[in-house]
Amino acid sequence: MYEEIIKQLSDRLSEKRYIHSLNVAKKAKELAELYGADLEKAYLSGLLHDIMKETSPEKQLKLISEGGIIVSRDQMMSPKLWHAYSSAVYLRDYLKIEDEEIFDAVFYHTTGKPDMPTLTKIIYLADMISEDRDYKELPYLKELSYKNLDEAVTAALEMSIDFLKEKGSYVCEKTTEALEFMKKGKKDL
Repeated sequence: MYEEIIKQLSDRLSEKRYIHSLNVAKKAKELAELYGADLEKAYLSGLLHDIMKETSPEKQLKLISEGGIIVSRDQMMSPKLWHAYSSAVYLRDYLKIEDEEIFDAVFYHTTGKPDMPTLTKIIYLADMISEDRDYKELPYLKELSYKNLDEAVTAALEMSIDFLKEKGSYVCEKTTEALEFMKKGKKDL
């Protein structure tokens, strides 16, 4: 199974994005082992999370629509998010991977969402701390990711929102909701 998926990745993605996908899969498996998630699902989700990243926006929207995904006005405001939705549809409808946990992890790997399952948190975080990433907060986030998953995801969501705001980019409502949920959970403990 992995041989076919890796072939598709290498055919569909640039070398840089292909290496990123392999790195995210490796990091996801490490985090899954640490936090008791399914290693195979984590690895597979990491491999597939960006499979549609370099597909044209038109093809991504077509795939999303054909896959029965209703894209909200909020989601339409940021085409950079579309690859997550189209990747999830692609793995479900074309690769016939019908696991809801994997679908969810791929679908929300760019935005997060309130009440994320462990696998979704792992893929969100693995994407941000993979070996090919380089930003000033990375060492802190990597260290935190091996200590406390929820604190690391909360920090990653905050960093993502701050980064988007600094660039003057659109912040997806799901990301803000995810951060609020994570912060509320910490207060309830």
